[in-house]
Amino acid sequence: MRSILSLRTIALPLLFLAARPALPAPPESPAQAITLAQNQISDYLARLADLHCTETVLQEKLGTNGHVTTSERQKFDYLIMMSGTADSFQLNESRVDADSSRHKIVAAPMLVTNGVATILLVFHPYYRDGFDFTTGAPVLINGRAAVPIHFAHIQGRRTPAALALRGREFPLDLEGTAWLDEDSRQVVQVEASLQHDMSDVGLRALDIRVDYAPHVIPGAENSMFLPHQAVVDVTTSRQHWRNTHTFDGYKSFSTEVEQDPNVRVHTADDSSADHTGSNPPTQEAKPKQ
Repeated sequence: MRSILSLRTIALPLLFLAARPALPAPPESPAQAITLAQNQISDYLARLADLHCTETVLQEKLGTNGHVTTSERQKFDYLIMMSGTADSFQLNESRVDADSSRHKIVAAPMLVTNGVATILLVFHPYYRDGFDFTTGAPVLINGRAAVPIHFAHIQGRRTPAALALRGREFPLDLEGTAWLDEDSRQVVQVEASLQHDMSDVGLRALDIRVDYAPHVIPGAENSMFLPHQAVVDVTTSRQHWRNTHTFDGYKSFSTEVEQDPNVRVHTADDSSADHTGSNPPTQEAKPKQ
């Protein structure tokens, strides 16, 4: 937190300042750091929902030796629609194929991963009561000090992640860490994984890493740390997949949307196992003038 020098301190006699230098601001308590992080990330998520970008997805199937056996690359115009409070929440992704020249057909089934750019939803008021949060000592990431905020899902509570398998959805108990730049408090990196093995439904391991980078949004005064690359590594009892999502070309958009009545909105009465499974509604996005 940046300190603000008060006028009262400036007015003190020089002799007093020399004898008793001003004490540094007291360090934040872990609870204060977590609350600040939650508020900062909630504000960030609200701004993220007003952005449009290009998403490139590389889907890879790996063999037992770790080498890639099958791959497919796709490019999308990507937009997130998100709104919610502590009592209700709605998120939909829009992906429009941006690569008209792509005509390769892959016979092997590939892993589909959605919403990896929004792993920070664990900090949103709708979900954060479903997680335990702790903080750690600052570490260096890309040469800058970053504060780690660890999170761990509380079993039976809401979670923003689910595995869709054979027409069913299984909530995922995630644990991980978000690193926030010590000065700006913007997110620079997030890692998450399963708290426990889910081999009973075929999922042995899930690892997510999202790296953030400063992007200059046209019309904005300052750069903003936004998802740059997200890697999802999934291991089942028989298969191993790795999906790499790359985001660039961010622009600010003004979006007018009519909600599809078939898209379900979560409410406080929903059980923790309920997750929105509908496709995003049709939308029109126009650049801000």
